[in-house]
Amino acid sequence: MRYNSLMIIVGIVGRIAAGKSTVARALASRGAEVIDADRLAHEVLAEPDVVRAVVDRFGGEVVDGEGKVRRPVLAQAVFGPTGEHDKALADLEAIVHPRVRRRVQQQLAEITRAQLADLGGVPQEAEKVVVLDVPLLMQAGWDDLCDRLVLVECEEGERQRRLDARGWPPAQREARERAWGRGYRVPAPEKTVVVDAAGNPAYTPAEVGRLWDSLARG
Repeated sequence: MRYNSLMIIVGIVGRIAAGKSTVARALASRGAEVIDADRLAHEVLAEPDVVRAVVDRFGGEVVDGEGKVRRPVLAQAVFGPTGEHDKALADLEAIVHPRVRRRVQQQLAEITRAQLADLGGVPQEAEKVVVLDVPLLMQAGWDDLCDRLVLVECEEGERQRRLDARGWPPAQREARERAWGRGYRVPAPEKTVVVDAAGNPAYTPAEVGRLWDSLARG
């Protein structure tokens, strides 16, 4: 079901370090509006009630002297090899994800209002492309908001090199990979386009160009 006739919502799907944000930025350069769930999660973690909930669950050591969440410390608490880590991650997601989803829906509503204002308040088939850059889009069920899905693929050796560059401790890296795989569902093929983001600076924009053309054709 379409969110509305004023926009095409495109969800970005792919493994960690596959190049999802690169594809999102390339779409933005062509006129898409990108909703970055990672940035929204940062904002959510600054909300006073969220900070209180995080401290209640994880203890005072996860905030600094100014009362701000220390994300590296929180990551150590939720990404690890044990069942306790898995439970901690689920508890954190229960705190953060509903609030992030509300912010996404608020942004979609704001984009809709802006589109209507540009059209004089009369709904028309003047579609804007809106990209959801959400790390766990399929796992969290966000694909139900999307008209199209972009599956970003990357050669495994290159993806591992990108992961190396992030500098995560091995246990945390393995836990993040495991968390990504938990609950992942294969995107519906009828609304999915594959984009290769393996690293060639010229190839990825060309792939995104083909994707953009397909969106323009509906």
